Amino acid sequence: MIIKEQIVDVIKEAGRPVSLGELKGGLKVKDRDKRKFKELVGELLTEGTLVKTKGQLIGLPKKMDLITGKVSCHRDGYAFVIPEEGEGDVYIPPRNLKEVMHGDKVLVRVDHIKNDGKKEGKIVRILERGLVSVVGRFEAERNHGYVIPTEQKILQDIIIPKGQTGKAKDGQIVVVEIINYPTAHRNPEGKITEVLGFPDDPDVEAMTIVKKYGIPYQFPEDALGEARKVPQSVDSDEIRRRADLRGMNTVTIDGEKAKDFDDAVAVKKEKNGDIRLWVSIADVSYYVKEGSPLDREAYLRSTSTYFPDRAIPMLPEELSNGICSLNPKVDRLTMTAEMAFDKGGRMADCSFYPSVIHSTERLTYTIVKQVLVDKDRELINRYRHIHKDLQVMEELCLRLREKRMKRGAVDFDLPEPQIILDVEGRTEGIVIAERNLAHQIIEEFMLAANEAVASHITGLKLPFIYRIHEEPDEDEVMEFSEFVHNFGYTLKFKKGKGVSPMIYQGLLEDVEGKPEEKLINTVMLRSMKQARYSEENIGHFGLAAECYTHFTSPIRRYPDLIVHRILKEAVASGQWSVAGSQQSNLPQSPLKLRGEAKERYPHSAFRTYFWESHLPAMADHCSKRERVSMEAEREIVDLKKCQFMQGRVGEEFDGIISGVTSFGFFVELLEFFVEGLVHVSNLKDDYYHFVEKEHLLRGES
Repeated sequence: MIIKEQIVDVIKEAGRPVSLGELKGGLKVKDRDKRKFKELVGELLTEGTLVKTKGQLIGLPKKMDLITGKVSCHRDGYAFVIPEEGEGDVYIPPRNLKEVMHGDKVLVRVDHIKNDGKKEGKIVRILERGLVSVVGRFEAERNHGYVIPTEQKILQDIIIPKGQTGKAKDGQIVVVEIINYPTAHRNPEGKITEVLGFPDDPDVEAMTIVKKYGIPYQFPEDALGEARKVPQSVDSDEIRRRADLRGMNTVTIDGEKAKDFDDAVAVKKEKNGDIRLWVSIADVSYYVKEGSPLDREAYLRSTSTYFPDRAIPMLPEELSNGICSLNPKVDRLTMTAEMAFDKGGRMADCSFYPSVIHSTERLTYTIVKQVLVDKDRELINRYRHIHKDLQVMEELCLRLREKRMKRGAVDFDLPEPQIILDVEGRTEGIVIAERNLAHQIIEEFMLAANEAVASHITGLKLPFIYRIHEEPDEDEVMEFSEFVHNFGYTLKFKKGKGVSPMIYQGLLEDVEGKPEEKLINTVMLRSMKQARYSEENIGHFGLAAECYTHFTSPIRRYPDLIVHRILKEAVASGQWSVAGSQQSNLPQSPLKLRGEAKERYPHSAFRTYFWESHLPAMADHCSKRERVSMEAEREIVDLKKCQFMQGRVGEEFDGIISGVTSFGFFVELLEFFVEGLVHVSNLKDDYYHFVEKEHLLRGES
């Protein structure tokens, strides 16, 4: 059987472009394999791994000075090709974009490299179209129409021929299926497949963004049918197979509007001063079977998406708000991470096991803050049965946080805006989202559980999906160092140690409370890489953690569901721990964590090959879907901010300069957390020049 790697190897060994016949001869393709061989070569050409010359020879793009990448257009008419293999972006001038659309996969030839190392090139071939449909505003003409895309990176309007307009009215937001892509002399053409409505309707605003980013918002019938069949009460036989934690004071702590409760916590202070923590997470994997319609749809989405007025969940409501959600006063199936921490916040022991809980209370961050910080006597009396537990939680939170800060974790405290909507879905206020002690308690407990699970599986040397955060690039670090130097700060590098999160943490402490704190925080964040999922463990820079994962939110994140499945398989094959556990009815064969587990228990229940072969693609898919969801959430918030400020044109507000560019500077209004641009053309008192490394505009006078 011929595989793609063999085809590529033959071309590499030839050291030159080869004909299809030479390639066939080099592989000794038999008659019965000719069709498959041609299919594989076609796929390699389509994906850009190979390229065919005008002389019909096949070679390697790199050897022909060609780069494969995706087109990212700018609304001003130019574009960049972002290479697949991490090389520098290639600038494409407007004259070379007539047949190309944003998102297309292309081959580009670099024509020129400037003195600063930036590349300029020309697109030589479109490998794959990135857009199938477009969302935009329909403009009606006498015999036809056109659609202006809402995505400003799509540079061409879509022509709608007569008979393809459907029932769309002038000015409505529509979805267009592209039927003809652009040529050198013609705009793309399309047909209207869906009318969303007029743009000032809040529902249309949300659906416009949902469609624009391709977020699945309706569950297919097979997934809904499966969800409806799931019982809404826990099976009594399953309870007997699990650790029974129903007698403990287990609570959930979430926001007032939360409906899906992933995590519940319980604590106990022991005689030696250690604090034992139980983090019980909804056992979604028990209800969502691998490969089922529910599972396929959850993987497709990979995450829940949250808008100010609605949520687009990863799982149907029957699961996300029903049987999987850790609602109060009912039995729920969970996976528990049980951990004990000493006075220094160090983990003394830990264990993981399937469990059943009965949440004592559904608490909110506000209630916990009022009990622990404000000492509200009425609430303390109301929750007297768990008051001591909450005090122990506070103590453990401070232990864990102090230890995390000592190792250098970077803790950004950037204010997050919260959109306040009226009954019609219009923005009536923008306030800072509160982050208090209660938030910190849950944050520290979830971080501890995530890290414990990651450390456990890593110690067993099993395939796993990690949440990684790479070190920032050296160039970004040096540029950031120069920037903060202008404010009188120095990044305190230790000789021979390179970049350490401790350096960033020290700077955050130095700027705390200063006028420049927000700007430096923002620029620091931009200098760092984005966290992502990976099958390879390279640590988490921001958390200063050697290994980290996402275990605590399987209702709304697919990677957590993967982690639960891997953890369960490790448990089933004996790769687990119950060191120091207080429970008597845990699963059989308790075994201490780390060393002896791997030698004494077989891996028969752990699908090593399956996970090794599937995790890379799963991690990549989940990372991409997470980014799409974040961009959609950011855009709807920006839209609501713009609508809120429309009625305040002409008013004056205090603000802080939050960024400087060659074309002006950005100002964030302190009262509303809304950011806007002051264009350089509005600076009429001088000639201003942009000093990039200092992030400033300097006037000649």
